[in-house]
Amino acid sequence: MDYGDYGMKPTWQTADTPKAPFPWFGGKRRVADKVWAALGDVDQYVEPFAGSLAVLLGRPAWHEGTYETVNDADQFLANFWRALEHDPDAVAAYADRPVNEADLFAIHLWLVNEGRARIAAMNADPDFFDAKVAGWWVWGINAWIGSGWCSGKGPWQKVNGKVVNAGRGVNRQLPHLGNAGQGVNRQRPECSGDKSCQATTRAADKGQLYVYFQQLAARLRKVRVCCGDWSRVVTNGALSYGDTVGIFLDPPYLGDVRTADLYSCDDHTISIEVRDWAIANGDNPRYRIVLAGYAQEHQDAMPDSWRLYRYSASKAYGTSTAVGNGKGNDANRHNETLWH
Repeated sequence: MDYGDYGMKPTWQTADTPKAPFPWFGGKRRVADKVWAALGDVDQYVEPFAGSLAVLLGRPAWHEGTYETVNDADQFLANFWRALEHDPDAVAAYADRPVNEADLFAIHLWLVNEGRARIAAMNADPDFFDAKVAGWWVWGINAWIGSGWCSGKGPWQKVNGKVVNAGRGVNRQLPHLGNAGQGVNRQRPECSGDKSCQATTRAADKGQLYVYFQQLAARLRKVRVCCGDWSRVVTNGALSYGDTVGIFLDPPYLGDVRTADLYSCDDHTISIEVRDWAIANGDNPRYRIVLAGYAQEHQDAMPDSWRLYRYSASKAYGTSTAVGNGKGNDANRHNETLWH
């Protein structure tokens, strides 16, 4: 694919690339400029926890010869970015549908069973993607309320061609552990606000969704999208290119300082492992590392040589009410911190 294929100026040359077409808990769009101020114009950029790619998409002017690699353990997420990069029109075609509660339930059930099986090759094949899974996934995550999209943790399952509720009473929200397949929760669709691609599909010119995805594809044209454990993209070999390497580390925060199970792949303790790697490699003259987390997670462990920047996150991205002074969401959102 050539940039001229879409008859547009390559959006990676500008600082106004469109944002991700879906909401994401803990996205760093509002501090992307702070991250890039710390990293500078590096020869190689690596983001082991890709999420919504808010930082990569917020990168200032990009130049030829720069390597960019992103990774995420969530196969649905990695598949979306790969599919969007290689076949944005096909992804848009599957995402271009009105919000319908019955469709939301049926597609969710399909994704956590057939869809998950279809993208099982994500980890082993760096070129694999499935546009149908990607389009339906991004449509659904925009129509879904809250967390739990495609987690497979719910009582409703398809058994012998019929949808059944495998839960009972108050336990119906627990994940079903039988072999009938992955379960899903029933959920009323999101009905308020303009949530990225949902707002675009409602626009008078429905071609806007296709242009939107094509612009993102142009920006991602040379980005390598990996799917698997974060440590694979920060080995000495993986980081060998270039004189300067920027590494943005934004792992899931500790499970005891924020709401649990926000993500489909949610490791509640991985942030400690990531922090230890950052400290161990902080003196490498080639590396420029930025670590994101709550202040109380890392403040006692971070060396004095690391600088920090504290800011307030959106109120929607809260934490457990058992944390800190008991104010939970409203208090902890002011503890967002970047170390570099």
